[in-house]
Amino acid sequence: MTVTMDEVLDFIGKLPNAVQVAKVQEASALRLSVIDKEAFAGIVAGRRARINDSLRPALLRGLTGTVQERNRTGSRAGFLLDEESTRILRRDPRNTKYRIPEDMTRFRIPGSGIPVPCLEVIEDD
Repeated sequence: MTVTMDEVLDFIGKLPNAVQVAKVQEASALRLSVIDKEAFAGIVAGRRARINDSLRPALLRGLTGTVQERNRTGSRAGFLLDEESTRILRRDPRNTKYRIPEDMTRFRIPGSGIPVPCLEVIEDD
């Protein structure tokens, strides 16, 4: 027997107290965590990736490089720009945040890493 979304919402709407609603919230949060983990499982250290259009600041969008280690929760990853993207970021007139020496060929984005949903795996050329 398949349960419809309308039936689920109706069931939740009839729960008698906050404790039971909180249990539904907890189960939903756990399920979302599993879905996220599955969706971004391919973003692992050593993979080439592109920063997608959802990242802020916008000047990093479209840059490519190599995924580094993920943080403890797996929600963010270090990111090492490739040579071309390092050059692009160095020359970008909007870049007032990242100081990249002229002799540096690859640049690791500083800080706590890029949010994993902002990275798209790309195939090696």
